[in-house]
Amino acid sequence: MEIKNRFVRSATYEAMAGLDGTAKDPLLNCMADLAKGDVGLVITGHAHVTLEGQAGPRQMGIHSDEMIDGLKKVALAVQKNGGVVAVQLAHAGMRAIGKDAHAPLGPSDVVEAGIKKASAMTAGDITRTVQAFGDAAQRAVSAGFDAVEIHAAHGYLLSQFLSPYYNQRKDDYGGSLENRAKLLVDVYQEIRQRVGKSFPILIKINSEDFLEGGFTVEEMILVSKMLEDLGMDAIEMSGGTFESGKLIPSRGGTSKSEDREVYYRAAAQGFKRQIKIPLILVGGFLSYPIAQEVIASGAADYVALARPLIREPGLVKRWAAGDLKKATCISCNRCFLTLGMEEALHCAQDKKDKKEQKKQ
Repeated sequence: MEIKNRFVRSATYEAMAGLDGTAKDPLLNCMADLAKGDVGLVITGHAHVTLEGQAGPRQMGIHSDEMIDGLKKVALAVQKNGGVVAVQLAHAGMRAIGKDAHAPLGPSDVVEAGIKKASAMTAGDITRTVQAFGDAAQRAVSAGFDAVEIHAAHGYLLSQFLSPYYNQRKDDYGGSLENRAKLLVDVYQEIRQRVGKSFPILIKINSEDFLEGGFTVEEMILVSKMLEDLGMDAIEMSGGTFESGKLIPSRGGTSKSEDREVYYRAAAQGFKRQIKIPLILVGGFLSYPIAQEVIASGAADYVALARPLIREPGLVKRWAAGDLKKATCISCNRCFLTLGMEEALHCAQDKKDKKEQKKQ
């Protein structure tokens, strides 16, 4: 798979699908704008592989063959505008919104104040989920996507299994790192069997959880080595979970120290010393010179952006044209608050600024 530059749009929940998960015009327009903005590889927001694994309302679905026609439109929206597109395959695990009276599924039971918040997956649940990832990957091929990315970061299902913070199992899927990685390995092997040797498979994984007793940098490197040996094509490194306090994946606020833009630099450097397959690094990038330095230094092979492209889908094109001013994103995270108000993803700060300009 060839892309026009080393910039990647990291998967970002858009909330632009229908309530049934089908792609709608706002999502197609969003994808097209990213491709027109010269983002080399566009990764869609997380698409749920089962209904029980859905993370939020109006999330794009890839759980049913009924989704394929809409998924074809998503892929074409990027490709006809000169881009390359991957769909991110995801299951929210214990973070799922749930479709019935049962608690969401996760690696282990979670009970808070006498209320069951998550139920440990049975062997049958695991088998069914692995199959669902494989089915979803086949739909991605049918829909014309250029690649798939497995979401195993940020405290969603596969990340939960990897992390001893969440995973308290005593069977073959818990305990040792090899056991905790078994579900991820099973999912990868199922997908590879379905899509063939030449179809690109990527994975998004945490550098670490930033939790006491959570997934560590050392474990990330060991799991990455396992995946490299199995034939994974590229790894995107992120970090943190919703329980990680100030070290959540989308950290708030800006920093005077520009080097703070690269949240996971040290972990990436450790990765590159031992792992040969391409590394996509996400986490705080706002400045072109810093992105350029990270690539030139060999700390990563590709730079991924999320929030900056919400405000400026044409950011990469602007930089390529010679305007190297920093991204206008201020990392305020108000874009994610708009999702809670049942709006599609957008930059709230940009919307506010434009309203004020009209008043003037």
